[in-house]
Amino acid sequence: MLGLIKNLGYALYRIWFYILVALPILIFFPFLLLATLSEKSYPQFFWMARNLWAIPILYSMGCPPKVYREQKLKRGKSYMLVANHTSMLDIMLMLYVSKNPFVFIGKKELEKIPLFGFFFKRVCIMVDRDNSGSRTGVYRRAQRRLAQGLSICIFPEGGVPDDETILLDEFKDGAFKMAISHTIPVVPVTFYDNKKRFSFSFFSGGPGRIRAKVHSFFETGILDETDKGTLREEVRTVILEELEKGKIDK
Repeated sequence: MLGLIKNLGYALYRIWFYILVALPILIFFPFLLLATLSEKSYPQFFWMARNLWAIPILYSMGCPPKVYREQKLKRGKSYMLVANHTSMLDIMLMLYVSKNPFVFIGKKELEKIPLFGFFFKRVCIMVDRDNSGSRTGVYRRAQRRLAQGLSICIFPEGGVPDDETILLDEFKDGAFKMAISHTIPVVPVTFYDNKKRFSFSFFSGGPGRIRAKVHSFFETGILDETDKGTLREEVRTVILEELEKGKIDK
C-alpha cells in the first residue's frame, strides 16, 4: 500500500511538471512566436524562456536553484557552456545559470515533444547524430549565432545514459572542437541534484534545492584542433571530480 501511495505521488509530481512546461508556452504563445520570426529577436525570446518559463518551473516544482560561481560570465561575450546531463531540469537550470543569451545544440528527437518541440526546432540548433551532413550544418549555424554575439550550450555526453548508475558518461568532441575553432572559452558547469530531483525514471524524484557550480573557464585562444581531446578530458575531469565529491567548495 505504501509503495502504491509513493508511486501515485511520483506520478502526480510528473504530471505537475508537464503542466508547468506547457502552461507558460500556451499563455505567452503569441509573444514567443513573434520572437522566433527573426534571429535578431532571439535575445527577447531567450529572456522570456528564462524568466517566464524556466525560473517559474523550477520554483513551482519546489526546486529552488542555487548557483556557485568560480568565475562570472561577462555580458556581451560568447562562451561554450557544457554540463552533465541527467534530467529534463537541466535545460531550465542552465537557463537560470546564464543571463547571457545562448543557443542550445540538441538532438533532433526533441522536436517531437508537443509545444516544447515546436519552439525548440525554431530557435535551437538541432543535430541528427546519425547524419554526417547534419553535423556539418550544426557548425555553420553555430558560427552564425556566435557572430551575433550569442553563446552556445551543449551537453557533451551526447544524451542521457540508459544506465542511471553512470555518474558521467564519456564526452563527445563537438563542443570542444567548436570552442577551439571560434576561440571562445569553455565554461564547465556541474549540476549536482537534478537526477535526484527529476530523473528520467518515471517513479522517482521530489522537491528540494538544486545546486549548480560554474567552474573556472578554459581559454582556447592558443589551442588548435589537435588539442580538442585534451581539452575534452580536462573539462570532463573537472565535472566528474565535483560529482564524486557531491558537495560544493565555496
